[in-house]
Amino acid sequence: MTTNIFFLFLLFLLHPQPHTFVNGDATLIKKTCKNTKYYNLCFSSLKSDPSSPNADPKGLAVIIVGIGMTNATSTSSYLSSKSLGLTNNTTLNSVLKECADKYNYAGDALQASVQDLANEEYDYAYLHITAAKDYPNACHNAFKRYPGLIYPKELANRENGLKHICEVAMGIIDNLINLNW
Repeated sequence: MTTNIFFLFLLFLLHPQPHTFVNGDATLIKKTCKNTKYYNLCFSSLKSDPSSPNADPKGLAVIIVGIGMTNATSTSSYLSSKSLGLTNNTTLNSVLKECADKYNYAGDALQASVQDLANEEYDYAYLHITAAKDYPNACHNAFKRYPGLIYPKELANRENGLKHICEVAMGIIDNLINLNW
C-alpha cells in the first residue's frame, strides 16, 4: 500500500502543471505499447493501473517501472522467506539468500530509474532498467554453480516476469528518446 502511494506521489511530481497531462486513454496506451516487445503485457498492465488515465508517456513508463519494482520486491521477499532455514540444505539456503539480494538490487536499480525519469535522464533510466533486467541472470547462474540444485519453476516464472516488464519499460523509454514525446 505504501509503495502504491509513493508511486502516485512520484507520478504527480513528474507532472507539476496540470495542463501538461495527456489523457492516458486506450489510444495513448495502445500507441505507447505498440513499440514494446510485449504489447499484451504492456497494455494489460497499464489499463489495470488506476493512475494511467492521467498519465503521459513518461508517466506510463513510471507506472511500468513501479510494476517491475513490485515484482523485484515480492520476489526478494519470497526468496528471503525460503532461505530462512526451512530446509537443512545449507547450499540451497545460501543460494536463495544470494538470489534474494540480487532481486533486491534489481528493485534498487528500478527505483533509481524512477528518479532518472523524473529528471528526464532517459539514458540513465534505460541503463538502470537494463541492470535490473540482468540481476535475475546472476540468480539463475548461482543455481547453475551447484549441479545438484534445481532452479525452481516459480523462480523461473518470476525471473521471466521481471525481464519482460523491464523490456516493456525499455521500449517505452526508447519511444521517449526517439520520438521526444
